[in-house]
Amino acid sequence: MHSSQIGTRVGALSDAVLVPKLKDGEELKLTSGESISRSRGVGWRWLLYVALAFAGALLTFVGARAQQRAADDATFRKLIDAYCAAWSTGNADAPAKFYSKENGLVFYDLSPFAYHGWKEYHSGVQKELFSNMASGSLTAGKDLRVSRRGTVAWTTVSMHFSEKTKDGKATETDVRYTGIWEKRGANWLLVHEHLSTPLGG
Repeated sequence: MHSSQIGTRVGALSDAVLVPKLKDGEELKLTSGESISRSRGVGWRWLLYVALAFAGALLTFVGARAQQRAADDATFRKLIDAYCAAWSTGNADAPAKFYSKENGLVFYDLSPFAYHGWKEYHSGVQKELFSNMASGSLTAGKDLRVSRRGTVAWTTVSMHFSEKTKDGKATETDVRYTGIWEKRGANWLLVHEHLSTPLGG
């Protein structure tokens, strides 16, 4: 076949492959190496773009989560310290703002075993603890842990309660505290809590 005929037939594919003009007697040799190389190059570039986009999104997500955790830690550190200060007043009205008032909630205290609902909790603590307390102080440790899932969060922290009764007796009690909070509007409210002391504590 004459080179001009080959050129004519290949010309139909000129949009896809650029074929050099051949002199008489030259053989046309077509290889796909260059096309494959270019195709592979484009493919690798797309993979690189996708990988970079994924890495960027992942870093953004991790950064946002870290910021959220830091914000939650600061929020609940402030809440727990204010909670302890309220209970240290010796007046059960002071910590009322930290609790949900709906019926059916259970709060485990050091004594008695449990209170059902804030109304029972309020009157029980006022009678069992505050009525005989001359002064008291509840403080939270530095080991606060916060876990949050949307509008629900749970906190754990060690506490210490110092009390002086009206008859002059002083007691020191280490307390383990777990609180379950729900966000109601702009506020976090306790819907359950559990206070306990080590055996013999």
